[in-house]
Amino acid sequence: MTALDLSLPAASAADAAPQAKSLIGLTREGLRAALIESGLVDEKKARMRADQLWRWIYHYGVTDFADMTDVGKELRGRLAERFTLARPELADKQVSNDGTVKFLIRFAPGVEAESVFIPDVGKAGALCVSSQVGCTLNCTFCHTGTQALVRNLTAEEIVAQVMVARDHLEEWPTSNENRRLTNIVFMGMGEPLYNLDQVDNAIAVIADGDGLSISRRRITVSTAGVVPKIPELGERTSAMLAISLHATNDDLRNELVPLNKKYPIAELFAAIRAYPGLGNARRVTFEYVMLKGVNDSEAEAKALVQLLKGVPAKINLIPFNPWPDSPYECSDWDTIEAFAEVLNRGGYASPIRTPRGRDILAACGQLRSESKKLRASERRKAEQDAANPG
Repeated sequence: MTALDLSLPAASAADAAPQAKSLIGLTREGLRAALIESGLVDEKKARMRADQLWRWIYHYGVTDFADMTDVGKELRGRLAERFTLARPELADKQVSNDGTVKFLIRFAPGVEAESVFIPDVGKAGALCVSSQVGCTLNCTFCHTGTQALVRNLTAEEIVAQVMVARDHLEEWPTSNENRRLTNIVFMGMGEPLYNLDQVDNAIAVIADGDGLSISRRRITVSTAGVVPKIPELGERTSAMLAISLHATNDDLRNELVPLNKKYPIAELFAAIRAYPGLGNARRVTFEYVMLKGVNDSEAEAKALVQLLKGVPAKINLIPFNPWPDSPYECSDWDTIEAFAEVLNRGGYASPIRTPRGRDILAACGQLRSESKKLRASERRKAEQDAANPG
């Protein structure tokens, strides 16, 4: 099957002078190659220069070559003419009552994605990043699925989400002590395994110990079940695996996660069992959104225990987070606790995920960006005008 081309269209010859190339998101080897190709750095010195720039970009978080004090002034000037370290436009930032922060990042006209920083998750705090603008999966409980796919995000755009969050948290230079951002979860907009090359490159940058320094064991990639790519994800990235499951039989999962029609549960679990390095210290996380009267019965809980037999796993039970015109309701709390108890008796850890950021539509399943959105200032003005007519 021919893969979809989800990249931006190539610039025409009539376009204005080319923009400076960003160095953010390049792997170490990619950064070295870019310096050589530019003609600014001799091939023999390129690795050393790349290491210098890498530390300035990812350890210190600089956005101006002039701040690179151990690089010669002339070279700094020439680098600034050819390359950029600029962040993408932060179109909006919302802070929830519980401290969750949602970033709306505009990468280009009509190309926006959301990422969410969630405090007190993992070791200290987690950033939920997007891998695509929009999504093709159309999971019926997920708000993102109602937005058409625009395109894949590049490694630069994925890494930039982490850097924007670090800017907000003022966590430069990188420190391994008292950090608030310690975990990365690819659980934002899009299906990461439909963009595996860019996700792989982004993880290589994020995990590098001389820069952002977030361990691969603290990077989790969630998939709805793109079966052929699941073992490949583990082989290429060594990231932790999460599966957006939500049902224990094909009929119901076909309805909730339409991708299941292509890759049914039996094929999905064969791929999961082939994931490299599975064990008690490297368990698969199964995400299960609790939908009232749909998938929350005791029988479903018992079926889930049977389905997971032989798989080192934990189950995150996710109270459904409502969004405008959503067709589902959240299960009652007593029902969720009873469901969790069945799983616990079956030998599986099953924490109930506390909803975070619901008031700013930043919780699981609520992300949805649109280029048609009003800018934050315009929206606030509209709200003020509505509250004070005349």
